[in-house]
Amino acid sequence: MSIDKCYNFDDFRKLAKKKLPSPIFHYIDGGSDDETTLRRNTESFNDCDLIPNVLAGVGNIDLSTTVFGKKINFPLFLGATSMNRLYHHEGERATAKAAEKMGTMFGTSTMATTSIEEIGNLTKGPKLFQLYIHKDRGLTDNLIERCEQANFDAMCLTVDTVVAGNRERDHKSGFSTPPRLTLKSLLSFALHPEWSLNYLFREKFKLANIVHMTDKGSSIDRSVMGYINEQFDPSMNWKDAEYCVKKWKKPFALKGVMSVEDAKRAIDIGCSAIMISNHGGRQLDGSRAPFDQLADIVDAVGDKIEVILDGGVKRGTHVLKALALGAKACSFGKGYLFALAAGGQKGIEAILQKMHDEIKRDMILMGCKNVKELNKSKIIYRK
Repeated sequence: MSIDKCYNFDDFRKLAKKKLPSPIFHYIDGGSDDETTLRRNTESFNDCDLIPNVLAGVGNIDLSTTVFGKKINFPLFLGATSMNRLYHHEGERATAKAAEKMGTMFGTSTMATTSIEEIGNLTKGPKLFQLYIHKDRGLTDNLIERCEQANFDAMCLTVDTVVAGNRERDHKSGFSTPPRLTLKSLLSFALHPEWSLNYLFREKFKLANIVHMTDKGSSIDRSVMGYINEQFDPSMNWKDAEYCVKKWKKPFALKGVMSVEDAKRAIDIGCSAIMISNHGGRQLDGSRAPFDQLADIVDAVGDKIEVILDGGVKRGTHVLKALALGAKACSFGKGYLFALAAGGQKGIEAILQKMHDEIKRDMILMGCKNVKELNKSKIIYRK
């Protein structure tokens, strides 16, 4: 299989599985505990149906929307994910370039393997930084200040990862950062020589945004779950979030909001957006899917704050359903990470083009000329 033969999310996933050592693939693919929420994130879209209108004169389709004050060419962007260097040697450089080429937003993480400064110099496209609050508040302040200097457009604070979820696949596969050879993983690394050679002989793995302040996760052998539990501050609260909003000053979102109550509080502390997310089903298993919560949250706060859906998106119709219920846009992570693993920058461009084409075709079939025409009249839940 090649990128040219990848027609959908599952095809990119299958190709990534062929190219990645088992511990790396399962780190992208997995969720927490029984992975019930991971599955539900996508299954939830199947509980409702789109209602098309015909003879709508849809000769010209405008897919563009605005998120965080920036126009993007279609209502799907690349959510921030950690450690892209693990999945392909081009890492976040490939992700940033692909997003810019396709005219959408790119998110990068505190735990990225390419620095804030390099990303700032690399792309002129809209950029979002995903912030984690560390126990060392000086590190948190440093990250915000560097993003400002690097001309990032927006910031989101991840609020659902004060402790690592129970990601049992990682325990079983022996996943760690940086990757280490064990009896369990040795065969898998040996069977994927292209990945292994690129990892060993190209740029050294490092958490580029924090390596100057801590060696955790970079120069020592440590699991990502161990890093989260050691370094992230479980006492983080609403005052801490408000401090970050005020220090940043530009568009700011809370990522990981799942309740109406928290959505309202996000407005109170000055957020311009919320990202409805359960961290890809990787944290609290048994929690609701983002799409299940979307309508209630939009009804409560949709006229006061941008609502972005993050989680479970695999098809253009998923994006249309989210927009019909009031989301401003969607973001995804697993999809483009599989594409990155499958083919670097070209892989990400390929999956973004597939998603763009699906959204456009589905808009035409819906009889909608632009995303504003997607509303609750276009969707119905089954009884």
